This record gives sequence, C-alpha cells and structure tokens, in this order.
Amino acid sequence: MTLDEEKKIAHDILTDYLSAKRMRKTPERFRLLDVIYDQQEHFSADELVLLMPSEFKVSRATVYNSLELFVECQLVVKHQFDKQHIEYEKVTSNSTHHHRICTRCGSVREFTDLKLKKAIQSRTFNAFQVTHYSLYLYGVCKKCATKYRAQKQ
Repeated sequence: MTLDEEKKIAHDILTDYLSAKRMRKTPERFRLLDVIYDQQEHFSADELVLLMPSEFKVSRATVYNSLELFVECQLVVKHQFDKQHIEYEKVTSNSTHHHRICTRCGSVREFTDLKLKKAIQSRTFNAFQVTHYSLYLYGVCKKCATKYRAQKQ
C-alpha cells in the first residue's frame, strides 16, 4: 500500500470518528495526521510540534490532545518504553512488530523475526482474537555493552 493510500484511509477513519463523536474536523488535525503518516520511525509529541508546517499554528497542548484522539481511533500507537520515555508511531497495515530497548542509553530498535511472528500468530486464546501486537525486549545494546567493558578495563 502506498503512503497516499495509507493517508487516505487514515483521513477516512478520522473523519468517521470525529463525525460519530460530533467533534470538529479541523485542518490542523488532518495536517498533523499527515505529518505523522510521513514519519518512518517512532516520534515524540515535541518532535511533532517542530515538524508542523509554519502555516499551521498549533500549540503543544493541541498536539498532545490530538495524539490522544488518534490513539483513541487507533490511527496511532502510544509506546511507553520506560517511566519517562513516551513515543508514538503510526498504525499501518503492517503494524505488528517487535522492539529492542536498551536500558542504558534508551535507544529503541524495531526488528522482525518471522519464527516469533508465526509462533504468536498460531497461538489461540479463548474468547480473544488478536488483531495486532507489539513485543518489547529490554536489555543492553552492543554499543553500551562495549562501552561498559572498556570502562571496566
């Protein structure tokens, strides 16, 4: 699916959601959604404030409120990798993936493991249908492990 197709679907979902909740369909919300869907990586709310085009005057509060709205209508996933580190990512047709989080430097890397994915997809749960998932693995990245070994010597 192309980026334009993903954006169109996201716009349709947001339009339907806002109509159902009787909320305003503001140009700022739709432009923010476009900025989000242009991202290839995780992003923070503060990064979105900086990425918004200058013709759209949005406050930090508007960005945070819009992100919560997008989470509610399942266009964005909120990740809290540790107590202070909150990031978001767009929901796409391929939103099932895994994360490696370094507990020392806080770096987050996505990875795919087909064996793991198949094992999870083949698992059945009583009265529960899995639609998507995220898996978080916490540990120490190679860079931090190397740095730690060098400090010990």
